Amino acid sequence: MAIYHLSVKIIGRKAGRSAVASAAYRSGTRLENAYDGIEHDYTKKQWVTYSEIILPVQAPKEFKDREKL
Repeated sequence: MAIYHLSVKIIGRKAGRSAVASAAYRSGTRLENAYDGIEHDYTKKQWVTYSEIILPVQAPKEFKDREKL
């Protein structure tokens, strides 16, 4: 039997962290931070096997793009 586990972390600029960098790292993608123009590239990470954005039906279609979200 599988046991469900959820881990939630608050990521904020005040602590010197970037939500965009964290999203790129967790998804294994390349994202550009519109706030400061820094590009975060984690495409060489081989440990990410699956990444998906799940949205409600009424959500705008542009939110499917991780950089816009």
